[in-house]
Amino acid sequence: MQESTGSNQAQNALQPKRYRTIWISDTHLGSRGCKADYLSEFLKHHDCETLIMVGDIIDGWRMRKKVFWPQAHTNVIRRILTRAKRGTKVIYITGNHDDMLRRYSGIQFGNIDLVDEYIHITANGRKLWCIHGDQFDGVIQCHRWIAFFGDFLYETMLHVNRWFNQLRHRLGFGYWSLSAYLKGRVKRAVNFISQFEEAVAKEAEHKQMDGVICGHIHHAEIRRISEQVTYYNCGDWVESCTALVEDFNGNIEQICWVKLGHETAQAPVEKKNPSLVTIENRR
Repeated sequence: MQESTGSNQAQNALQPKRYRTIWISDTHLGSRGCKADYLSEFLKHHDCETLIMVGDIIDGWRMRKKVFWPQAHTNVIRRILTRAKRGTKVIYITGNHDDMLRRYSGIQFGNIDLVDEYIHITANGRKLWCIHGDQFDGVIQCHRWIAFFGDFLYETMLHVNRWFNQLRHRLGFGYWSLSAYLKGRVKRAVNFISQFEEAVAKEAEHKQMDGVICGHIHHAEIRRISEQVTYYNCGDWVESCTALVEDFNGNIEQICWVKLGHETAQAPVEKKNPSLVTIENRR
């Protein structure tokens, strides 16, 4: 009898944790920086009624220069399509790296809706404006050539970061994002992030929303901007490997896959249900 109970507990531990909503952004499938193995395992262990992909899911900018599409990236697409086939509502919000899809916004592909923005109503009745966020980036809107050059520098930093972490792994250390560290220490980057958050939140307040969920700047965050608006950023699956989740009471939390012990994209991922980190103050 005890053996049977232990077997049931082990089986339950492998069951996907179910949420009302999951948000992911900036996966950049088609680029070498994408942590597709992480993302595939995350989707395996986390189920939901609604999956909202908040832009830059496919990196069209990178694929215009050179096609890079390993099996791991196909596995992610398969998991998403399987979810849609089994009844999960999938919302695909376009971003600047997959802006080639914006001409098709408003079209529904089976159980997948392609949109430029989306209003999500939480289980406790809050209205959240979901948008990628590049519309609030003056560089993207006014100086597109600078954005492409910045993308090249960012990709170079990620390449250095891969070699750096391979060395750390050989020395027995865990994953550490050099590019995220530098971003957090450079004053201009910090100021840009703060200005971006304020601008997006201000527009959400103007639209009489209770919050805004975005991506674009690869900086995961949950922060109350004003009395009315809470700012949420999904982060990315290039550096931070983070997602936002909503439980069935309407509470939104952040999951950081890397901090939960998934050290390298090349290493086998532990078969377990990770716990939550960075919990929002409940309203």
